[in-house]
Amino acid sequence: MGMRHFIDLSRLAAEDLRAMLLAAHRRKAQRAGLPKGAPDSDRPLDGRLLAMIFEKNSTRTRASFDVAMRQLGGGSAMYNAADLQLGRGESVADTARVLSLFVDAVMIRANAHALVEDFAAHASVPVLNGLTDKSHPCQILADVMTYEERVGPLAGAHLAWIGDGNNVLASLLHAAPKLGFALRICTPPGFRPAEADLALADGAYTMIDDPAEAASGADCLLTDTWVSMGDRDVEARKAAFAPYQITQTLMDKAKPHAIFLHCLPAHRGEEVTAEVIDGPRSAVFDAAENRLHAQKAALLWCFYLLGSA
Repeated sequence: MGMRHFIDLSRLAAEDLRAMLLAAHRRKAQRAGLPKGAPDSDRPLDGRLLAMIFEKNSTRTRASFDVAMRQLGGGSAMYNAADLQLGRGESVADTARVLSLFVDAVMIRANAHALVEDFAAHASVPVLNGLTDKSHPCQILADVMTYEERVGPLAGAHLAWIGDGNNVLASLLHAAPKLGFALRICTPPGFRPAEADLALADGAYTMIDDPAEAASGADCLLTDTWVSMGDRDVEARKAAFAPYQITQTLMDKAKPHAIFLHCLPAHRGEEVTAEVIDGPRSAVFDAAENRLHAQKAALLWCFYLLGSA
């Protein structure tokens, strides 16, 4: 069997993505009433160790992967990239080879997608993408899990992304054809998603210029921050995105059951109003919790404990 890396949703078979979602739902339900630190009854990753490398700040990714490994019966070790020899010029290839000697899998939250690709190419253990500039598969796995909990089946649903054509949208585009939902994309001129990611959506999207039109009759509205870590054009971005703020008026144009999703951290008064993100149709904290359960499923998939052979 070949090495299983969890890097982009576009590389997963549809049945494997569905298997992860089913496992995430099932394991979450089985933990009802348990303390957060209690292991799952089957401890499927007993004795396994996950290394976590962070080039970027992290709250949800750091906490959820750490707790995920503990609940699965394993353990984790955290490293800031700057504290490794990687931060002093050691090659990604050598770092990958060395860490593979000590741990059973590696999760990386990186600036450049190429670093994760390079690491996976030289590692002898599974590598998971905790976020890069190109994609955020962990977030979308949690988002679609949350949609299924709060709304229902994704097949035939219309999800509207209003905001920046960034890494989170890229992973949403990767998931759309595999899960059967249609994606409406509404971004300012100059902030469209990459053509390569649009191609991977296999036609499961529509570009819409007007936020109100994109929101009308949608089953879910999604957005992200206007300014991400590393962006320097702060004021220009805020000016460009101002008409794309998720307001209660936009939410009211969506279907009555529609929910709001945001990967967090959020900036109330910028990409979304407090009325929306703190309102009854907001599912952002459900999705934050589901990062744990979705990532547990991704880890199990990497170890061939679920999904196709």
